[in-house]
Amino acid sequence: MSDTDSFIDEVSEEVRRDKLYTAMRRYGWIAVVAVVAVVGAAAYNEWRKANERTAAQAFGDAILAAEGIEDPQERNAALNGIAREGEQSAVLNLLVAGGETTPSSEALKQIAADASLPDHFRHLAMLRLAQAQDQTATLDDVRTLLAPVVVAGGPYRVLGEEALALAELRAGDQDAAVTRLQALLLDDEASQALRRRATQLIVALGGTPEAS
Repeated sequence: MSDTDSFIDEVSEEVRRDKLYTAMRRYGWIAVVAVVAVVGAAAYNEWRKANERTAAQAFGDAILAAEGIEDPQERNAALNGIAREGEQSAVLNLLVAGGETTPSSEALKQIAADASLPDHFRHLAMLRLAQAQDQTATLDDVRTLLAPVVVAGGPYRVLGEEALALAELRAGDQDAAVTRLQALLLDDEASQALRRRATQLIVALGGTPEAS
């Protein structure tokens, strides 16, 4: 390559650099804004999801606290007193429909079968359905109904385990019921009210409650 060609190449490279620098000064802010917008949108989405999870958890905790009240009328009064919005209001109204102490089975079935609702609403309806079962329901029916509820990490898992113990007792499987109730006494997620109910039932069945 001649000195002339080398000089031309160097000049061309400098021109390209100058053009790139000028373009960056003129349009670089667009790239910066775009990056900030993308990062901001992602951060907002994470914040929104975190808020939704927190609100759903608070709603579920309030329902769990109400479900732990032993007196039926006080329990439903507590349910009616829970702050709610949107679909939460519809779900709570359905849960206490049909009277002060008995939820409407049809309403509960509608919630349990509605795939458009969040799982924690559907699982709560399944739990209430199981709690309302009479002697005509088989143990297998209750186990099938509560299978999604008692999965590890579910918000109503321990209440589902209690409902299963009662179903086992109705079916005549006292040993299985007592074993399940004993496990609840040692379960960190079980409320004091639930542990008290489990203890009373174990004693009534002639067993000795496990020390927690």
